[in-house]
Amino acid sequence: MNLSDSQTTVPAPRRVSAMEAVLGHLRGAIERGTYAIGDKLPSEAELCRTLEVSRPVLREALRALQTMGLTVSRTGKGTFVVASTVADPTFGDYTAGHLLEVRRHMEVPVAGYAAERRTPEDLERLTGLLDRMDRETDTTAWVAMDTLFHLSVAEAAKNPVFRKVIEEIRDALARQSAFLTELAGRREQSNREHRAIVEALLDGSGPGAAEAMSHHLDRVATSLDGIVRPPAPADA
Repeated sequence: MNLSDSQTTVPAPRRVSAMEAVLGHLRGAIERGTYAIGDKLPSEAELCRTLEVSRPVLREALRALQTMGLTVSRTGKGTFVVASTVADPTFGDYTAGHLLEVRRHMEVPVAGYAAERRTPEDLERLTGLLDRMDRETDTTAWVAMDTLFHLSVAEAAKNPVFRKVIEEIRDALARQSAFLTELAGRREQSNREHRAIVEALLDGSGPGAAEAMSHHLDRVATSLDGIVRPPAPADA
């Protein structure tokens, strides 16, 4: 069924970027076996000519393939296929599964503590950050503020260990945020989820803040799952 025929309130499909189109093409070729495990992908110059894209766009797609665990880049040799299916994306030193497991066990209760312990200065910093994120159009700048948001919630909980843990995984969080922003269009949705967390902090509601953070992490997990296991094409 054509989506335009639906009478539901499901949002219109998000426009696919040039990078996503290139990534989808290369991922599909790997999953179909056009490029088998052990094969070297064509050179960047050749892929740019074949796919008619710029080198920056191609390089973003190649980085995404590596994050998905499908390829590895070997300096001076090229990019090689190492897997035919996506298992668990890796962000720096940590897999998405490891990150989510830790974040569920830490950030959910941390949000609850933050609601009970936050100061007026914490609330002013967080609300100001949300306003800046709503206005930001540059993906790199927004991703930096995204990680700062989670660090600021940890700071509001008034336990330096929480901040230390977020600092440890900050680079991985930024990589994951950039990945989801580019491939799942998460920015606006994430902004709304962040605002729900801050509203609970403003209310001083520990349970409400924990629930809002849990919902946020659930949506992150759903978006990741949609990338790892995309829905099958609809029947014609």
